[in-house]
Amino acid sequence: MSNKEKITYEDAINRLEEIVNILEKNEISLDESMKLFEEGTALTSYCSNKLKEAEQKITELTKE
Repeated sequence: MSNKEKITYEDAINRLEEIVNILEKNEISLDESMKLFEEGTALTSYCSNKLKEAEQKITELTKE
């Protein structure tokens, strides 16, 4: 996902939910499934990084 840095964590989670719902229906082609899987993987990485950043910030704030 090329614009992942411009979306919010919440938007990324919502898109991940959409992707899961689409993939669970099993009504799309293999190529489309692979594209969605790739997008989902990128979104998962983005969300994981956002959570790590938030955790680090909380850790820094609680040390003060």
